[in-house]
Amino acid sequence: MTLKALRTPDTRFNDLPGWPYAPHYVDDLPGYEGLRAHFIDEGPRDAVHTFLCLHGEPSWAYLFRKMIPVFLQSGARVIAPDFFGFGRSDKPVDDAAYTFAFHRDYLLALIRRLDLTNVTLVVQDWGGLLGLTLPVSEPGRFARLLIMNTAFPTGAEPTPGFLAWRDYVARTPDMGVGALMQRSDPSMSEAEAAAYDAPFPDASYKAGVRRFPQLVPVRGQGADEAVMTIGKAAQTWWRNEFRGQSFMGVGVADPVLGPPVMTQVRQSIHGCPEPLMLEGVGHFVQEHGEPLARAALAAWGDLPAA
Repeated sequence: MTLKALRTPDTRFNDLPGWPYAPHYVDDLPGYEGLRAHFIDEGPRDAVHTFLCLHGEPSWAYLFRKMIPVFLQSGARVIAPDFFGFGRSDKPVDDAAYTFAFHRDYLLALIRRLDLTNVTLVVQDWGGLLGLTLPVSEPGRFARLLIMNTAFPTGAEPTPGFLAWRDYVARTPDMGVGALMQRSDPSMSEAEAAAYDAPFPDASYKAGVRRFPQLVPVRGQGADEAVMTIGKAAQTWWRNEFRGQSFMGVGVADPVLGPPVMTQVRQSIHGCPEPLMLEGVGHFVQEHGEPLARAALAAWGDLPAA
């Protein structure tokens, strides 16, 4: 793949609060040769469970910093990749390079390269829109699901909150990512907000940030039929084929993917128990993820209740 891409200097990621994890890179995934993808890989390689943590827009793997220690405490392996255009992964400069298939095929290539099995899928936002479709192609690799505010990419009518968000991003090509994250969660420190700005030295690095909201399929608005088809296939898989354990945490204050959306999502996940409703928590649920992670692992028998 010959795409012009930018690479954020590694020095911008020095000494991030709550992020002691060594970077891992791969730059020869099939179809992505020459593009360097970043992920963290913590815990024993022969662990029973592997947690695959998929971030959304406009964050990166750093969003999981409060959940990863809990997963590791259970003895699990944790993989947290950055999508291309985000975090420490390379950032194609052409907005048109970013498509649903571009991101999804990258995840499949990485999973196959690392040969991940018995995966606990941990998803929120675009991590779910993409991640929930992965079992359609690799059903034997996925065992459990920890799901936060997200949706299936089926072309369903969007919420007013999403439409407002999509319009905001469209007219803000150099969005201040750290400031946005801090507005969403005022408890965030200045140093943590700066960690969300770290991947983006200037607007030329933000093509992925600009594109993600435009990729959400909306029926009647030029939605990609192939995306909606795989979204519906994923919905069917989770409803009819999935027989593993699941756990749902819902940020109640999320205006985009809050309780009404998550109620519908839950109906498509076989055996999904009543969600943990996180009052006062907005879209970026992982910023309050430690108690959620502990609740999920306690429910699954991996950790004692806190």
